Amino acid sequence: MMIDMQGVSLKREGRFILNDISWRVEDGQHWALLGLNGSGKTFLLNLINAYTFPTKGKMEVLGLEFGKTYLAERLRKQIGFVSASVQNRIHKEDNAFEVVLSGEYASIGLYDTPTDDVRDKAIGLLKDLGCFDYANRLYETLSSGEKQRVLIARALMADPELLILDEPTNGLDFLAKEQLLESVERIAERENGPAILYVTHHVDEVLPVFENTLLLKEGEVYESGSTSHLLTSDTMSSFFGVPVDISWSHRRPFLWKR
Repeated sequence: MMIDMQGVSLKREGRFILNDISWRVEDGQHWALLGLNGSGKTFLLNLINAYTFPTKGKMEVLGLEFGKTYLAERLRKQIGFVSASVQNRIHKEDNAFEVVLSGEYASIGLYDTPTDDVRDKAIGLLKDLGCFDYANRLYETLSSGEKQRVLIARALMADPELLILDEPTNGLDFLAKEQLLESVERIAERENGPAILYVTHHVDEVLPVFENTLLLKEGEVYESGSTSHLLTSDTMSSFFGVPVDISWSHRRPFLWKR
């Protein structure tokens, strides 16, 4: 079991920002997490990464039960996390190769001397994700799409059991966005690859590999289950609170307001 949450709530400043979350992600599953801004997505990810702990309820991530073990460091070595918060912490003087290498040690910045095997692994990931041509460029000089590819390669260095991609296409143009989504799809299709949690508020980013979807609204699970059953015009109209239509093309959903 990758994630097992039973009646989990999170309280901040006297109010519940997550309320009674029950959700299970099994090994080998890939999930999309859909929610508008302010729905509680970031707080949910902070819980999964053990940056914070639930106020109520029972929670296990990768078999580690919250409140019974010191799990923060152990979890972060088993979870690959790509987010704006990670991107903002990358050292300006590091090049793309160094950023990827640092993923082996779950550190921001490279403080260890990588072995030849670690270097070869990083080179392989750079090539797989189309980053090799700019491996020696400073990270801060890369485009938004190039930075995201490097961060995904970094996240994969430690062979994580769970890969979390938090709105990875933000700020990307159409071509860079589609190229990144193609990379995500290839990772999801790998044999013995990580389970993927893809977080977005854009319905069209829900790739065919994300057979399950969690709809999060105002800090609560609106609905979860089979993507094809949830992403319908009726369900999404109710979810967004406005009439919308969903159509499918090449096994991907597209949404527009009526």
